[in-house]
Amino acid sequence: MAKRRVKVEKSEKMGAQVYYRKWRPQTLAEVVGQDHVTQTLRNALKTGRVAHAYLFCGPRGTGKTSTGRILAKAVNCLKGGKGEPCNACAICQAITEGHAIDMVEIDAASNRGIDEIRELRERVRYAPSMAKYKVYIIDEVHMLTEPAANALLKTLEEPPPHVMFVLATTEPHKVPLTILSRCQRFDFKRIPQDAMVTRLAGICAGEDLHIEDSSLKLIARSATGSMRDAENLLEQLVAYYGTDIKLDQVQAMLGITGDVRAQELARHIVDKDIAAGLQTINSVTQDGLDLRQFNRELVEYLRGLLLIKAGAAAAIDLPPEALSEMKGLAETAPMSQLSKAARLFRQVELEFDGFSPLPLELAMVECALPEGKPAMPATPATPATPIKAKKTEVEPVTTPAPTEEKPATPIKAKNTDADPVCAPAPTEEHPATPAPGE
Repeated sequence: MAKRRVKVEKSEKMGAQVYYRKWRPQTLAEVVGQDHVTQTLRNALKTGRVAHAYLFCGPRGTGKTSTGRILAKAVNCLKGGKGEPCNACAICQAITEGHAIDMVEIDAASNRGIDEIRELRERVRYAPSMAKYKVYIIDEVHMLTEPAANALLKTLEEPPPHVMFVLATTEPHKVPLTILSRCQRFDFKRIPQDAMVTRLAGICAGEDLHIEDSSLKLIARSATGSMRDAENLLEQLVAYYGTDIKLDQVQAMLGITGDVRAQELARHIVDKDIAAGLQTINSVTQDGLDLRQFNRELVEYLRGLLLIKAGAAAAIDLPPEALSEMKGLAETAPMSQLSKAARLFRQVELEFDGFSPLPLELAMVECALPEGKPAMPATPATPATPIKAKKTEVEPVTTPAPTEEKPATPIKAKNTDADPVCAPAPTEEHPATPAPGE
């Protein structure tokens, strides 16, 4: 009995997985929002034209690693059915449970040196133990050092026939071109909100959760296209509120105020009512709301007005009553005013510290000012009073009387030329020497 109890407790511990691992897609058909990738891989598996190296690029949480695992199962599935793994054979189950010997996952962020790649090149030579292909999934491949990337090139270009590489990265522009040219590249895109809501609804049904569709839409919008982030948010809500989740609880968890004053401030911006707008901002501040989140909601509302004014109301996901109210407000404002307001408050969001209301107030004032005028009118300069120069009595300058100038003593110039040597004058002591012939 004791042994059986230990086994049950162990299985329960292993079964308590986080949602993004428990509900990881196990077939290509279950991958959400990446039909252009899954259809291409499914056709390649059907025809047997599977490449030796793939590069999966895209934002986080879009299914790159999961697709790599499904591909590893599909090429090694013992039953194999129309490009999808059976998830019933021994190899499929081993890969799903994460203890398959012939599928190796490497995190390039922590194994980025040339020594690790050299070890990988040595292991590539050995044949798979159970499966048909030995699949290496290298995540965050852009983190490899330059020597490591160069060491991988030859193996990536001409791997053994039993080896397949799946490289994944969130920053493909950092991957060397020599690696890019040796792989088939697939770009994963952010998951659409509708597809994400459908997937979250399926998870809620499987976990017996009671949550409204409007709450799921808020979760999907906050996840910004990442399925893993959406699943983590859902699990966090379940851990805090239980299996019955209300809309206001989701708003509180996500920090969404849902305050109608964001709409009021937008109306004051359209009406160019500075006093009412500043009063609304002060009211939000006094109530202790998160100014950063309030500004986000205001920017989203201004974006909706801008889209309605541009004739793209179909891109806004709102109830008909709210949409008709926004249409009435958008008709009273020119396109330039809405564009200016959205741009100014968007800049506030990028530079906002979330505490002082001053950036919001400045943006409100600038929105109400006419085009080309500064926020603070310049005070007209007072003309300077001319300074009168003091009159000072200037004494006349007396010119000294001219004096007779002494004639300058002539300066004898030194004769630098070689003058003939003159004999000294004869004296009594030294009589002159008579010239010859005298």
